[in-house]
Amino acid sequence: MDLNLNRRSFLRGTGAVTAAAVGAASGLRLLTPAEQALAAPGGVVKLDILYIGAHPDDEASTLGALGQWNEYQGVRTGVITITRGEGGGNAVGLEEGPPLGLLREAEERRAVAYAGIEHIYNLDGLDFYYTASAPLSEQIWGHDSTLGRIVRVVRATRPSVIVTMNPSATDGNHGNHQQAAKLAVEAYYAAADPSRFPEHADEGFAPHRVGRILQSGAVGSGPLGPNGPTTGYTPSVPTDVVFGTWDGTVSERHGGERWSVVKTWAAREYITQGWGNRAFPPDDPARISSQWFTLIDTRTPYPEPTSGDLAAIHGAAVQAPGGLPLGTEFYLEAPGFHVLPGTTFELVAHARAGARRPVPGAVVDVKVPDGWTITGSGRLGTLAPGRATAARFAVTVPADAVIGERFTLHGTLSTPRHGSGTVGEVVEVGAPVRGTLEPLPEIEQFRTWTAANGVEHLNSLILPLLALGSGLSREVRVDLTNTGERPQSGTVTLSAPDGFSVSPASQDYQDLAPGGTGAVTFTVTNTDTSLPTSNRAPDDGRYPIEITTTYDGGSGTQAAALLLVPALSLVKATTPPRVSGDVDESEFPGEIIDISTLWEGTEAPAEDISGHAKITYTDDAFYVYVNVTDDTLGFVLPPEDTKRQRRTDSVEINIDPRGTSANTSTVFIAGIFPITDDPANGNPPSFHRDRDNRQGPGPETAPGMEVAASVSDPYTGYTLVAKIPFDVLPDTLDPEHVGFNILVNDSDTQDKSTQTRIGWSTWRGVRADPYRWAVVSLPDLPAQPATPVEPVLPDTAALSVDSPQSILQSAGDNVPLGGWRSLGDRSIEIQDASAADGVVTARLRARRGGLARVFVWDGTTVLGRQDVDVSAGRHSVTVPLTETGSGGSARWVLVSLESGEANDAAAHRL
Repeated sequence: MDLNLNRRSFLRGTGAVTAAAVGAASGLRLLTPAEQALAAPGGVVKLDILYIGAHPDDEASTLGALGQWNEYQGVRTGVITITRGEGGGNAVGLEEGPPLGLLREAEERRAVAYAGIEHIYNLDGLDFYYTASAPLSEQIWGHDSTLGRIVRVVRATRPSVIVTMNPSATDGNHGNHQQAAKLAVEAYYAAADPSRFPEHADEGFAPHRVGRILQSGAVGSGPLGPNGPTTGYTPSVPTDVVFGTWDGTVSERHGGERWSVVKTWAAREYITQGWGNRAFPPDDPARISSQWFTLIDTRTPYPEPTSGDLAAIHGAAVQAPGGLPLGTEFYLEAPGFHVLPGTTFELVAHARAGARRPVPGAVVDVKVPDGWTITGSGRLGTLAPGRATAARFAVTVPADAVIGERFTLHGTLSTPRHGSGTVGEVVEVGAPVRGTLEPLPEIEQFRTWTAANGVEHLNSLILPLLALGSGLSREVRVDLTNTGERPQSGTVTLSAPDGFSVSPASQDYQDLAPGGTGAVTFTVTNTDTSLPTSNRAPDDGRYPIEITTTYDGGSGTQAAALLLVPALSLVKATTPPRVSGDVDESEFPGEIIDISTLWEGTEAPAEDISGHAKITYTDDAFYVYVNVTDDTLGFVLPPEDTKRQRRTDSVEINIDPRGTSANTSTVFIAGIFPITDDPANGNPPSFHRDRDNRQGPGPETAPGMEVAASVSDPYTGYTLVAKIPFDVLPDTLDPEHVGFNILVNDSDTQDKSTQTRIGWSTWRGVRADPYRWAVVSLPDLPAQPATPVEPVLPDTAALSVDSPQSILQSAGDNVPLGGWRSLGDRSIEIQDASAADGVVTARLRARRGGLARVFVWDGTTVLGRQDVDVSAGRHSVTVPLTETGSGGSARWVLVSLESGEANDAAAHRL
């Protein structure tokens, strides 16, 4: 059977192909008959839900919910993955960079297929390394370009619901995840705005108003068992709206297994990430969890969160029982998140009918908290299709409202014959003058972003934090903002727990103008050095502080915390220690450092994993000694694969030369493996640099660094020593404040994964947060001016134009590869193709010039590839077959045509 697919031609019937044939041939499907019927006139697939993440596997936790919604409600989901994860580890081979990215794309396609998901849009963003920094992710991905491509896919596929990750800069939250979610939130608004990316209209992608955006996951606690969604989730922030879908629902499509099991099958497809042996969930239904979704924003009414497994999508993707007609918009809008006591603000209720029919007799009723007042008429009359209308109300906040409390204003839109729907708008009672702890750079950027996008409620989970070295002092700034309408004067007091002193006790501010800002500064000292540091302290290492700011007529408070990190004054070595496997720790002067504290993974006894370390220095280098007790040796890697140290037994040495780094692009991180599989050379240790200023093999990226190790036989652990010359660090040292950490990864398996991670300065995600590392000083080292080294970051991403699986999909669903600009309908066609004598000859017709990448593909393996520059016209391209592949009969000729940042795709079955 000859198949010749390109955009739109598939849906117009000019290609003699069916979705079933494509599925049988390649393991991928293009548009199903139902999707063809629902497709836009231009031939683009219509989706109900679009998940937006950063890497393949980010959507894994949601597949139980997405799968059962697809199975039982016919809900169609697609996935945007900004990167292909080529910067991650590889538990099954040596591929890295773009080849690993293409493997991970294939894993993702296999995994999400369990949930009936057939449309994956990889946006060609670079997966550079693990980071906790959204700003660094934004810098490397490019904000406007990436947002534009997300918006293009949203407008092309027209989902009713977006699901994304947690955008908040909370402790340990992956920076790529944060940035992906932030871009998803921005896309929710931008896709509806005709003034944003107007060039999309020229490609046939009109503005689109997504009905709802949800965050996958929640913060708080939720019950297990089948009644979880109807019992409801208890969020840490009471005004959060959290919906649940139980993963224990039985899947008839998958032979009567529960979706919790099917979701695990799907997760096991991510084998490069070490998920191939992921444990199955409990059999007992009472112990099976739900997938929780937190509402970020909505244009559509939503039901009570406890109304069942469909509550998250009722009213947006699925008709709600007794609800307004699907497609009806209704939402409330306050002028800002913060409202002041004793003031009146305008609350606007927006509504519009869906595209199909008017909704007569619409009336809005708004409920406000006790003690608040509201006036205004909610009569809207007939809602016309696609035409916005509004009701306006005046809401007065009582003068005695408690500063910092949050309230939900509930609005209900009712009609006599077309049902009703309810929404909420969250506001917080603010103070005329706010005193806030100086933010970390990443937090400041996030706060600015929430205000700019009107989602300040997302800032609620971020407790303001600053780090302080044990026994040390630091300046603490309190920022002041006058949000009122007249000048203010008052006092700021910073209170700290026992073991800390604050000087002065309070600070005055004078005549702060309306809309003005200011600051006062305190000196905080840790006076009790016996207090535990890091997460060894209670409450995950957070020592609470409180800022009280008075103003004319009242006061407000802000809760914050200090993180007490270890501090150590190093002793200079009179004689440099030997870098040798038989070195004795007595050669290292100074204190013994306990590196046995768990920071991630499974708690284990000391005989399983524990350790201690010592650090000294000379005029030109650090010397680090590490002694690890370990009961089981993990997988021993060959020298060429000693990278991504979290995969097996290893030690990380982290150095922030001046103690000021906002992320790890300006630090030094060495991953040291105590043994390699290299018997010809005595199985020596190996090291490499990872997720830092210059990644790569140690000898190349840190010339002059030396490592030695001794692994016990029989195995009970290992010792290692490292010399790290100062001149390999990315800046000169500040002798009074160097960030330093020692972390240990422990593997008790042979599957290239670690189970337990211990260390010195320890918190979840601490490897990406230099501000939470220990503070070391070098008292005998002279100070030098800073001379920072520009980061050398990965710059090669896996591209959609190089991915046969993406090309085949794009040829059918009319969404441009990578979300880039479309070259236009039928810019490239495969008019015919034939195979003979180990080559495939493809006859192409191009309507535009560009680079044509021609693949012969069997659904798994690229059998041959030829790249040719083509001009408008007809071309014959010969592709030698260099691989035998799987031996199956299904073979495809696939072509991507790229010109600048635009592309097109075509497919032809041999």
